[in-house]
Amino acid sequence: MDLDFDRQHIWHPYTSTLNPLPCYPVAKASGVNIYLESGEELVDGMSSWWSAIHGYNHPYLNQAAHQQIDTVSHVMFGGLTHAPAINLCKKLINMTCDSLQHVFLADSGSVAVEVSLKMALQYWHAKGEKRAKFLTLRDGYHGDTFAAMSVTDPDNSMHSLYKGFLPEHIFANSPKTGFWQVWDPSDLDDFKQKLTDHHQEIAAVILEPIVQGAGGMRIYHPEFLKEVRELCDQFEVLLILDEIATGFGRTGKLFAYEHADIEPDILCVGKALTSGYMTLSATLATSNVANTVCGGEAGCFMHGPTFMGNPLACAVATASMELLERNEWQAQTQMIEQQFARLLPQIQEHSLVADVRWLGGIGVVETHKAVNMKQIQANFVEQGVWIRPFGKLIYMMPPYISQAQHIEKLVAAIESALNKPECFQ
Repeated sequence: MDLDFDRQHIWHPYTSTLNPLPCYPVAKASGVNIYLESGEELVDGMSSWWSAIHGYNHPYLNQAAHQQIDTVSHVMFGGLTHAPAINLCKKLINMTCDSLQHVFLADSGSVAVEVSLKMALQYWHAKGEKRAKFLTLRDGYHGDTFAAMSVTDPDNSMHSLYKGFLPEHIFANSPKTGFWQVWDPSDLDDFKQKLTDHHQEIAAVILEPIVQGAGGMRIYHPEFLKEVRELCDQFEVLLILDEIATGFGRTGKLFAYEHADIEPDILCVGKALTSGYMTLSATLATSNVANTVCGGEAGCFMHGPTFMGNPLACAVATASMELLERNEWQAQTQMIEQQFARLLPQIQEHSLVADVRWLGGIGVVETHKAVNMKQIQANFVEQGVWIRPFGKLIYMMPPYISQAQHIEKLVAAIESALNKPECFQ
């Protein structure tokens, strides 16, 4: 593998061309393991950014891809349809809450968020109101495209340098009460005040339910989400839930909104939709939203990606949903959560550790110091694991098929890094 070419010409995510971080060449991946060209076998703790929930090289998903590619790998979705898209959308409607009856297929999580925001804007335009603002939470993250960045925390995020160029929306304080803690009603005060003051200009509330991902891996109390839904109903504001990271079982529920027993008006899903095989996302909406949008001046929803409804991606996603329908994910994420609950408190007392937290298939170690990415990544590879931390957060979202020994190895590698000063800045 030509790593010199890679270093000189290929721009990896959030990496400098002037001083690129080392990249480790992958030869293959199977099950929970990533195999490097240099011979190392790594237990994957990231599910390739939370997507490969069924692990790698899964025979059932492979079969679906092989069968579909022999039929049609892509055809435009404008004016045409096909069985893979229909089958997938049937499953998404059956899996999600009853109110979500319309599915818009897109090609990435960020685009799913863009779609949801456009739906909300067009909804109010159709009702004769130009509501241009969104209410969201600090410490949130919704993607890297422009509208998605505009509802991502403008100060405490990787997008702060775009402040002033993006549309300015309304940010409420994120809840401080953790998932397992006693609910503090004051957590809702700032959100409620901002919705009270600005509801006539707010098209929708958008937030990540229960788990704020790349904005801080914060796991908050379900009561906050429940009361947000009630306030949205009270002030007649749409509720968009971004489940791109949490959807399809990651939090121990099929969808994180189930922890609060609520239903959104618009739902964004992606990442695990194809278990990491293909890029695909979906935005689901209620009939009220869809029909109002399409009853407006435009007469339709004004969006249409080239690769919308890609048959190959839809076929693999359908197979991934079929694996979830076997309901093995519930026992799998419960086991992972039990291992995190057993192992993470053991490193809580380390002087570098500020906090540990977990839920379902998510485990987080927050440190007092930011990581030295080059050093800590090398240490993890040496320990035989793949974990990709950021800032002061060392987090794990392993594939659901992980076994207890895999979780033990991941946590042991984190403990090893905590004892090496060079792994931190």
